[in-house]
Amino acid sequence: MKRILILAALSALTACSRETPEEVRNAAAATNTPEAAATAGPAGDGATFTGLSKKKGPDYVGHYVGVEGMFLTIKHAATPGRYRMEMQWDLDHKGEFRGEQVGDTIVFERNGVRETLRPTNGDATGLKYLAGKTDCLTVKPGEGYCKK
Repeated sequence: MKRILILAALSALTACSRETPEEVRNAAAATNTPEAAATAGPAGDGATFTGLSKKKGPDYVGHYVGVEGMFLTIKHAATPGRYRMEMQWDLDHKGEFRGEQVGDTIVFERNGVRETLRPTNGDATGLKYLAGKTDCLTVKPGEGYCKK
């Protein structure tokens, strides 16, 4: 009986759509999998959603240190793939920014300039103090932060 209802629904969908019957069947099959069930994670961790699971990218949440008192603190925002960041990027400038995950980077705007945090090691930051460290994020040569 269930199979007849599914086939009837597929027939109705194919009559009203531009998709082929096979595409409609494949789409219906994908939503009937256990993965499609609602899943939940801790509030604000970006993992609470309903639907098919999204490929999870790297998680950069944490406190990172730079040189001469510079730092970067990254927290999850309410929306998956978005971050809240607090940063001191030189001796005179400190601010809070919203970042968005794009691939394995975090893109944000600082003083009207689009900047990108890229995962690197300490050597790639160009800063002697961070040389040899492994879990780092670099904005540009001479500006990088590594996890404590």
